[in-house]
Amino acid sequence: MVEDSGKSQGKNNGLSRLGQKMAGDSGIVSLMDDLGQALALNPEMIFMGGGNPSRITELEDIFAEKLQAVLADERERHKLFGIYQSPQGELEFLQAVARLLNEELGWPVSAANIAVSNGSQSAFFNLFNMFGGRQEDGSYKKIQLPLAPEYLGYADVGVEEELFVAAKPRIEELDDNLFKYRVDFDELNVGDDIGAICVSRPTNPTGNVLTDGEIQKLDQLARAKGIPLIIDGAYGTPFPNMIFSEAKAHWNENTIVVFSFSKLGLPGARTGIVVANEDVIKAFTNTNTIVSLASGTLGPSIGKQLFADDSILRISNDIIRPYYENASMLAQDAVRQSFQGLPYRLHKPEGAMFFWLWFKDLPISSEELYQRLKSRGVLVVAGHHFFVGLEEDWPHKDECLRVTYSQSPEVVAKGISIIAEEVGKAYQGT
Repeated sequence: MVEDSGKSQGKNNGLSRLGQKMAGDSGIVSLMDDLGQALALNPEMIFMGGGNPSRITELEDIFAEKLQAVLADERERHKLFGIYQSPQGELEFLQAVARLLNEELGWPVSAANIAVSNGSQSAFFNLFNMFGGRQEDGSYKKIQLPLAPEYLGYADVGVEEELFVAAKPRIEELDDNLFKYRVDFDELNVGDDIGAICVSRPTNPTGNVLTDGEIQKLDQLARAKGIPLIIDGAYGTPFPNMIFSEAKAHWNENTIVVFSFSKLGLPGARTGIVVANEDVIKAFTNTNTIVSLASGTLGPSIGKQLFADDSILRISNDIIRPYYENASMLAQDAVRQSFQGLPYRLHKPEGAMFFWLWFKDLPISSEELYQRLKSRGVLVVAGHHFFVGLEEDWPHKDECLRVTYSQSPEVVAKGISIIAEEVGKAYQGT
């Protein structure tokens, strides 16, 4: 018995079940490692596979100006460099966020409804494990994703396995080779084993924006079950407002909204913002204390400056949204030109910085197409990664690609042309 125990411990290096999961090659960890290695081997790669925002020098200049204002103020400089802030976040920053949400969206929130995290990814780790997993009574709760495909970054955040369950969408085919995913409420079954409902809006990976009606129905379902509706607003309104369709921001006492500074142009500042009822914020803050002790101060320090004069709204509405909407239109033109004669559909671009391409009856898997493109110097993301929680064997999962158009229009057009070439070869059997 001792010998067997020793062999087992040697095999897993004494790691717990969670430790072994984290040491494994799965989900976003494996994908990001693969993308990073590919770029290291070939720095000239056309990188259309990540979520890094475009470099907009006008934004960088504004951020630099705000940071200089912080550095010039002795009190603010000391708070930036030399003080642990509350695990909930610095009070002045929380108040600034609350004021903007009050005035811009009419949300009845105060600083007590807001917490800061080290990026939205860590916020979702806390939230999903707060509402999902093993319960005190021994039952097991899951997180419902009502519209697959959904953000692959959720996939591995559960401390326990099989944390997510997803629903297939209803596919609406549109003119001009477009299509749109819609929540199929006839098939969506929110059972008693669901601890929360979560959607991203705009959706990563498709650029889909759930309609106000869909959000209201999801809110009603959540309320009926006594569980929260979590909305990932990393690309949404009021900041960075990377959204090209009409959509009303949603929040109430049963809703948790998570914002991010990353797509604003500050991914290195690692700043997430959680808006929820006071009980959720207290629980989140306690969890954040254990996981992070305190959140970083760079993002909130710059953020206070941006909120103070509402410049965060100006740069979102007047710089970010027009920039990405124009980039989307140019990329759509490139797709139409390069994909002529090929059986493709493009998800209707409604926001974010991604194209979601669907190649019906593609003879090869999306993973093989990804590998072929990587060998041609183009990095995208195979679509099957994004069907988190959808265990059903559905061919559609292997017929899609996520393509980022945050590079220059020339680089994006070149990458799209190469994608079209490889897709054409696949259909020709070569």
